[in-house]
Parts: sequence; C-alpha cells; structure tokens
Amino acid sequence: MPDVWIGFSPEDRRRYWWRNGIVTFALAGVMVAMSLSAQGSVGWWLVGVFGVLWVAVVFSAISSIYGRVLITATGLEFHTFLRKRSIPWSEVADIERRSRVLRSGIWWDLRVVRVNRRPLTVPGTFTNRAWDAELERKQAVIQERWSRAIGG
Repeated sequence: MPDVWIGFSPEDRRRYWWRNGIVTFALAGVMVAMSLSAQGSVGWWLVGVFGVLWVAVVFSAISSIYGRVLITATGLEFHTFLRKRSIPWSEVADIERRSRVLRSGIWWDLRVVRVNRRPLTVPGTFTNRAWDAELERKQAVIQERWSRAIGG
C-alpha cells in the first residue's frame, strides 16, 4: 500500500492562520503597551517575558498548522516545524480522539498512545467542529494502517 500523508488542507491552513494572526496581533499589542508604560528594569523584564511567550506561540502555531504525519508500512513519521520523529507500529498502543474544553470552545484532536511512553498529538488533526468528517477519515486511515501492521 502506498504511504499516506495526514495534515491540513490549504483551506484549513488559511483559516487557522487567521485565528492565530488575531492572537499574535493581541500579544503584540500587549507588548507594545507594556513597553510604552515600562518603568525601570522590572517593566522591561516583563516585556522580555512576553516577547519570549510571543515567539513560542508563533512557533507553536506554525508547527501545528504545517505539521504532517506520513503513514508508512513500518509506522508513523511526524514532520513538524522543528523536528522529525518516527514511531514504529509496535510502539503504538492506541489511536484516540481527545477533546479539550477551552474558552474558545471545545476542540478535538487525535493522539497516538504509545506503550510505556507519553502520548503524542498527531499534527494536522485539531478541529473545533463537533462532527468533523475529515477528522473521522484521518482517524480511520491511521487505525486501518495500524491494524494491518500488527496483523489485527
């Protein structure tokens, strides 16, 4: 069977760029306001902390938007902004759909539960749509390949 890529479509990337752009703009506004009202070294220290936080948010957004997973016969290859990681099928214990409640609503994503290790979130799978057919399709593809690889 040919290898399969799991990730966001161009439309989804564009939509998440807009959402992350608003958050980035808000953090930049807070940093500008703090720098204008900074008095002494303590104020500038806070501006530096927000600057580091801002950079972390931007890198996390880029990694989550452009991250993809290659599903092969031997396992999963995670390709993110800063890292490439391979997980063999023998290390996978489950593929689960996780929901998180945030102020902006309920978000769902897929996670690879590994044997005796911490779970990994599958890039390119988070959504805020309750019944997202694309998320269901991605989960079905991963589970089907996993069951074939382990002989189940």
